Amino acid sequence: MRVAEEFGFQTGNACHTRNEAGSHSPQRPPDSPNGACVRIRRMTQDRTGETLSVGQRDTELNERLSQGLDEVNFPATGTTASDQTSLSVKVVDDAGELLGGLSGWTWGGLLGIEMLWIREKSRKDGWGSKILLAAEEEARRRGCDRACVSSFTFQAPEFYQRHGYVETGRTLGIPGGAEDVHMFKKLE
Repeated sequence: MRVAEEFGFQTGNACHTRNEAGSHSPQRPPDSPNGACVRIRRMTQDRTGETLSVGQRDTELNERLSQGLDEVNFPATGTTASDQTSLSVKVVDDAGELLGGLSGWTWGGLLGIEMLWIREKSRKDGWGSKILLAAEEEARRRGCDRACVSSFTFQAPEFYQRHGYVETGRTLGIPGGAEDVHMFKKLE
């Protein structure tokens, strides 16, 4: 909560309210079990307060943020909610155990690959390629003409590059001295 601390608020398991004199007074802990909370009192006649909280993934917040961004993104891009859909490819073995799969999305002619994983004992059997090609084919069927993915340097950037993905940039500072390799491919 560096931002909160810069403005003179304390963080931790309890909420703190900053009053007009600038001092803090502890409040009850936030409902979020893993969240730190700072209560900010606005200097207005009605004395309403806002709460800044930090915590784990918040599904309700994600849905609201997505809705808010959609209100901006759709008019700016000429797309609609029907243009964005999730995509998955799943492979199970004879025993019904997960062998591997891919999750991603399509939107505005773009396939975004979020995760691709193959269990260790099946990694040399060509399933990564089969799963990736199935996802690309489904994306084409949905009208996509390009794809993007990122992969840590200790994962599989070479795998994607063998399938025609081109590096477009890197995010440095991944633990263990790794980098996040961002890649793009035109789907033909």
